[in-house]
Amino acid sequence: MELAQLEALCERLYNSQDSVERAQAENTLKCFSMNTDYISQCQYILDHALTPYALMLASSSLLKQVTEQSLALQLRLDIRNYLLNYLATRGPELQPFVTASLIQLLCRITKFGWFDDDRFWDLVKESMSFLSQVTPGHYAIGLKILNQLVSEMNQANTGYPATHHRRVACSFRDNCLFQIFQISLTSLHQLKNDVVSQLQELALSLSLKCLSFDFVGTSVDESSDEFGTVQIPSPWKPVLEESSTLQIFFDYYAITKAPLSKEALECLVRLASVRRSLFTNDASRSKFLAHLMTGTKVILQTGQGLTDHYNYHEFCRLLGRFRVNYQLSELVSVEGYSDWIQMVAEFTLKSLQSWQWASNSVYYLLGLWSRLVSSVPYLKGDAPSLLDEFVPKITESFITSRFNYVQDGIPDDLSENPLDNAELLQDQLDCFPQLCRFQYESSSLYILNIMEPVLQIYTERARVQVSDNSDLCVIEDKLAWIVHIIAAILKVKQCTGCSAESQEVLDAEISARVLQLINVTDSGIHSQRYGEISKQRLDRAILTFFQNFRKSYVGDQAMHSSKQLYARLSELLALHDHLLLLNVIVSKIVTNLKSYIECEEVIDHTLSLFFELASGYMTGKLLLKLDTVKFILSNHTREHFPFLEANRCSRSRTTFYYIIGWLIFMEDSPVKFKSSMDPLQKVFLSLESNPDSLFRTDAVKYALIGLMRDLRGIAMATNSRRTFGLLFDWLYPAHMPLLIQGISQWTDTPEVTTPLLKFVAEFVLNKAQRLTFDSSSPNGILLFREVSKLIVAYGSRVLSLPNPADIYAYKFKGIWICLTILSRALSGNYVNFGVFELYGDRALSDALDAALRMTLSISLSDILAYRKLTRAYFAFLEVLFNSHISFILNLDTSTFLHIVKSLESGLKGLDMGISSQCASAVDNLAAFYFNNIVMGEAPNLPGAVNLACHIAECPNLFTEILKDLFEIILFEDCGNQWSLSRPMLSLIVISEQIFSDLKTQILASQPMDQRQRLSQCFDKLMADVSRSLDSKNRDKFTQNLNVFRLEFRAKNN
Repeated sequence: MELAQLEALCERLYNSQDSVERAQAENTLKCFSMNTDYISQCQYILDHALTPYALMLASSSLLKQVTEQSLALQLRLDIRNYLLNYLATRGPELQPFVTASLIQLLCRITKFGWFDDDRFWDLVKESMSFLSQVTPGHYAIGLKILNQLVSEMNQANTGYPATHHRRVACSFRDNCLFQIFQISLTSLHQLKNDVVSQLQELALSLSLKCLSFDFVGTSVDESSDEFGTVQIPSPWKPVLEESSTLQIFFDYYAITKAPLSKEALECLVRLASVRRSLFTNDASRSKFLAHLMTGTKVILQTGQGLTDHYNYHEFCRLLGRFRVNYQLSELVSVEGYSDWIQMVAEFTLKSLQSWQWASNSVYYLLGLWSRLVSSVPYLKGDAPSLLDEFVPKITESFITSRFNYVQDGIPDDLSENPLDNAELLQDQLDCFPQLCRFQYESSSLYILNIMEPVLQIYTERARVQVSDNSDLCVIEDKLAWIVHIIAAILKVKQCTGCSAESQEVLDAEISARVLQLINVTDSGIHSQRYGEISKQRLDRAILTFFQNFRKSYVGDQAMHSSKQLYARLSELLALHDHLLLLNVIVSKIVTNLKSYIECEEVIDHTLSLFFELASGYMTGKLLLKLDTVKFILSNHTREHFPFLEANRCSRSRTTFYYIIGWLIFMEDSPVKFKSSMDPLQKVFLSLESNPDSLFRTDAVKYALIGLMRDLRGIAMATNSRRTFGLLFDWLYPAHMPLLIQGISQWTDTPEVTTPLLKFVAEFVLNKAQRLTFDSSSPNGILLFREVSKLIVAYGSRVLSLPNPADIYAYKFKGIWICLTILSRALSGNYVNFGVFELYGDRALSDALDAALRMTLSISLSDILAYRKLTRAYFAFLEVLFNSHISFILNLDTSTFLHIVKSLESGLKGLDMGISSQCASAVDNLAAFYFNNIVMGEAPNLPGAVNLACHIAECPNLFTEILKDLFEIILFEDCGNQWSLSRPMLSLIVISEQIFSDLKTQILASQPMDQRQRLSQCFDKLMADVSRSLDSKNRDKFTQNLNVFRLEFRAKNN
């Protein structure tokens, strides 16, 4: 190919708007990045090409080669030296994207060869030769190389083992990073008066990258604003204690504009987070803190740069870091503290007043004040903290800002409104309660004073019918905010135990207002507003209040520790104990469940609160005493709870009946259980009365869907042998035929089959050993026979259906649930499966045949494409190979090989659980071969004869699997090494020749100078390991394998 042609192709590759043309160009040029023979041609392109796109192709191709291929050491050194000379001679004139790609290539070679040759360590010194040159272009290249080098060393590479990355990163940190940080500081001082802002930006960026380095391998999430203490190494101490280090970043903030000024603040944020133990003594640490406070005070005084949103946010983060690394006693002892804290308070108040502009930044300021307040009890000495003066103003300003936010109008995007975004709301209220409780008497009084007028208006409006209710939306949003604030305050007691008895009275005062509000929300005109978003926000706030109130003042722990609160509530609302308060909560729950039909969010939140109450030991017992709960247990029908009929809330039905089941089973009463099941019994009888000709109607369809969701909830609540027995006796044998009829008649309708199959999957799950029948009981066998009928009925029909567009919903989903049902039934340990063959019952074989036909109808690529299908498939195979291997061995050879090949795919997958399941299956297969064929225990067993035939058809089967296992262990970061070691030993003991050939093959793929050492590693692997599969021998092999893996992977030392 001529150079001109190549340049034209590169132009098309990077610039063409036609995707077909781009794909053709990519296909033609991919040889440069895949074949090592083209490395010399890449160099030729770099030397002679005129267009930047051709240069980009050469650079990116070399990068891919270096990353993915094992190139010879001398070749890598040659490429490195060539790149340095190339950048020195042509670098300043190249396009920025070409320069960046070449520098990335240079740094990647350096990282990957770090332990191969000491010359790779010289890149920092060679970068300094660029910095020593006069031209800005070369200076910029030197800084860019160092920037990219730090980034490369700090970032893990795909396909590069994490252990190798960490070793290189640690070596780089200990030998080069400090020098680079010093270079960045020197550059910042030199460039302080420079007019070329790009150089300043590169120097600042280099400092930030050094300070952001992952010093201890914690792999901090870079997308998050939050990070812990910065673990600067001890050799950096003299530089950080030098006042000019901090000052240079304050200076750069002052002399630059965004985004440079933001980077200067980011460096200061990192420096403010330096570990306490780095400093020589308390005096040097106090000096550092004083410098930080002085610098931030200057910014607060002048306000310079804070009109830029990104600067503002970063400055708030800087102030927020004071709470992480410094105690209040340290801040108070610094000269000028009083001026500093006053300015921070004024800045906080101003930020709260400009909430919509600074909403994402105020969190850091509130966090600072919260930490300061929590430190007050530990403050010693006479120096005043001045928090008494400022904190009440901040709490009041916060509440006022929430009201102003509502008054100004809700944003169009509901996800930006904290009342509609639980995560955002949590962020805003996270630190606020501690501030309220600091001066709780004044704060609670302010809350009451601001709530009373709004509550009064809301109460009056309940009795007045007007045409325009738009103002009610604002009122409800204001009340929602106050209720959320009160809920957050109550939560602090539960979290920290900081409320003294004197504060319980104040908790009662503010809680009483919310309880008064509840009496109003569902009365008068408000009872017609359940479709309004603002009404839903208010009810969700009330539910949050109940959740937090319950944790603090209702239940097991709070029973005897809340006398003051209930005494005050008795005076205000005549609520003198837990039972009365629970009745209020349950009444609100019932009101919500009756009134909200289409609002899934409120229904789910309500049911979440209901479940919290029902699942508490003490609160659950108390609930059963309430008439309201007794009514629910007897009347759980759509007539009383319309949401049960709404399609949007169909999933909530299962949760609702889970709670009902939980409450029913609290009492050991078969009579109570049967009476509570009466509503479902009526549905059963109604459906069973329909002849087949009328079974395909919408009325039957929706009744069946609802019934299956309800039964699944009840089944989920059975957690003991006694409770499961009640449900089983009620369903079997009377109602099981309806399940078979439902699955047979509605096979083509996943709306029906999915909830039905999910109920059965729950019903056959032996959690907490609930499916334990008497030794004389045939119930386990009877249950499995019903499962078999169901799977056969579904499998025989679903396979005859044509493939629809959404094949997952219509076929695959039902199939994976069937596999889950069968896996749970087979592994539940409540059926003696030998009985079926003994008495000629085909229930087991029919179920396995149906399941196998369903799995074989799906291609392996489709199985691996859907996560839930993948998990169900491999879980099923694990059970088969563990307990029913004879079924697998009796299959024809092509089917057998297909299944075993799929296990290979599972072994290589990224899911550790699936990999372990496949390893267990392979281990069972190999152990069966070893015990029955190699050792000759039962060579004439039908399964053994069949297995021998299968292996004769594919003699390399075990070899290939063992090779895959060795590759995973040696070259990948696997977290399930123990699981993988089991089948490895089973495969090795089958044939020493297999292991010997594989050892030779692996050694041949390694560098010549490493082979002798690696051969010794293989010898150690089998040291003291005999040719048996007893548990002691397996454990010894696993230990050896761990050592073998570490020694083999340490080849770069």
